[in-house]
Amino acid sequence: MANNPSQLLPSELIDRCIGSKIWVIMKGDKELVGTLRGFDVYVNMVLEDVIEYEITSEGRRITKLDQILLNGNNIAIVSK
Repeated sequence: MANNPSQLLPSELIDRCIGSKIWVIMKGDKELVGTLRGFDVYVNMVLEDVIEYEITSEGRRITKLDQILLNGNNIAIVSK
C-alpha cells in the first residue's frame, strides 16, 4: 500500500473515508451528504444519515434518509 497520497489508488482513498461524512455528486441533479458505511469494486456505496439535495423546476428539494445504496455508475464526484 502506498504511503504517499499522490500514489493512492481510488479504492484506497475511498476506503479511508469509511465511517466519515462524505459529499457525493451524482450524474444529474442530485447531491448527497452522509456517512459512508461501505463500498464495493464497482464503487456502489452504502450511506447512512443521508441528506439528499435535488434541483427541481420548483427549486431545491431536500430529503432526509436513514440509509441509501448508490449505484457507482451514477456517481460523478466524491469528496470528504
